[in-house]
Amino acid sequence: MSRPALLASLSGGRVPPLRVLRTEVLAGLVVALALIPEAIAFSIIAGVDPKVGLYASFTMAVVIAFCGGRPAMISAATGAVALVVAPLAREHGVEYLFAAVVLGGAIQVLLAVTGFARLMRFLPRSVMVGFVNALAILIFTSQLPHLSGVPWQVYALAAVALAVIVGLPRLTRAVPAPLVAIVLLTAFTLTAGVAVPTVGDQGELPDVLPVLGVPAVPVTAETLAIIAPYALGIALVGLIESLMTAKLVDDITDSHSDKTRESWGQGVANVVTGFFGGMGGCAMIGQTMINVKSGARTRVSTFLAGSFLLVLVVVLGELVALIPMAALVAVMIMVAVSTFDWHSVRPSVLRRMPKSETTVMVSTVAVTVGTHNLAYGVGVGVLVAMVLFARRVAHLVEVTSVLDPDGGTKVYRVSGQLFFASSNDLVFSFDYADDPEQVVIDLSDAHIWDASTVAALDAITTKYAARGVEVTVTGMNRDSRVRHERLAGHLTGGN
Repeated sequence: MSRPALLASLSGGRVPPLRVLRTEVLAGLVVALALIPEAIAFSIIAGVDPKVGLYASFTMAVVIAFCGGRPAMISAATGAVALVVAPLAREHGVEYLFAAVVLGGAIQVLLAVTGFARLMRFLPRSVMVGFVNALAILIFTSQLPHLSGVPWQVYALAAVALAVIVGLPRLTRAVPAPLVAIVLLTAFTLTAGVAVPTVGDQGELPDVLPVLGVPAVPVTAETLAIIAPYALGIALVGLIESLMTAKLVDDITDSHSDKTRESWGQGVANVVTGFFGGMGGCAMIGQTMINVKSGARTRVSTFLAGSFLLVLVVVLGELVALIPMAALVAVMIMVAVSTFDWHSVRPSVLRRMPKSETTVMVSTVAVTVGTHNLAYGVGVGVLVAMVLFARRVAHLVEVTSVLDPDGGTKVYRVSGQLFFASSNDLVFSFDYADDPEQVVIDLSDAHIWDASTVAALDAITTKYAARGVEVTVTGMNRDSRVRHERLAGHLTGGN
């Protein structure tokens, strides 16, 4: 593929202008620099050699640049996936890890084909806000070890870097401020001879390119039984984090992305990563925010981030190793600050916000931060939202009654959404002992959602029938009528 064709395929079918291309190149370089210590740190979490995480970051970024559905989003080795695969690498070795990554990618492709991405519409906004805030907290806390037990010069350098990142954009945006901070601090520490922790202190950088190969594991049912649970964890955690990050970027850039394509793109990237000796990964909100905040909007920056990463660690590894960690810590701290939804925790907003929404957000943050697992946090957040929603809606059902002037018929008007939580008490809303011989239940302002409601209506008619009272149910909309006709009289063993 020629260079113009490559650029066109990565930027929506046409070669981007030079100004846009410059922004994409610089953003990709900044992201690549920020990826190096993160990939090394995640490798340590997973219990594998640093090159396993670095290779994963390279292959994930390059492949997703072509296959992904969200332009400008960065995928690489992540802490969420590292936590999933750590027990497998520790107990069975790195080759089993590679096999699990390949299988996890295949599962992601399968989930994409079956419409997993469409389930994202069921994520409440409060869960999204909790997800963003939790990740901001995790990004910030992940930098704290680099600020503990270090020379005082580290704090001074980090403060200078923060000042550059905050202040430079007010003067010019021609060059990304994080890149300027990294270059300035590296040049200063080298010329002044300041001894502070550097990228090289985080682990040995690889000096060879990744090699394509098949994981060296027995192709047996026993192997499948070992790697399958971890592969499923990789698939679910990776997709959830990637799709939520894609939605976040959609909101920031006021654009829409293909979530189904992103889902199978993540799967393809993980399959390739496993065959190239990587630990697997997914979208990274921290690096994605660096990329987007630097002005990147196309796949060019994603592709270059992965490419620069490999060049930096393989060709320029000795130079990259000299970058002070204080500079990269400052970059990530600013990412955390800009990622956090400060509006969501303003006292004025919290006073206006329903307590149920705040509870969902706080539960999502607490579980995610407590477990360092996005899947757990989102799962608990959605569960809490469902329970609180059902509880709230259950109290919105109202039953009123009117007795006809002749006293021969009583009309009960039911309004609200009838489902298991709201219909359980419906049976107690009628005066069975004193009602006349004709009872009408008007459902014009109600909707039947499930079998529990049909069973409740059956119980009501049965109680009336035992007293010789005839019950007529009227006013059902089409969906409610179809559900009632299909299930009425068939929900108990005696029928």
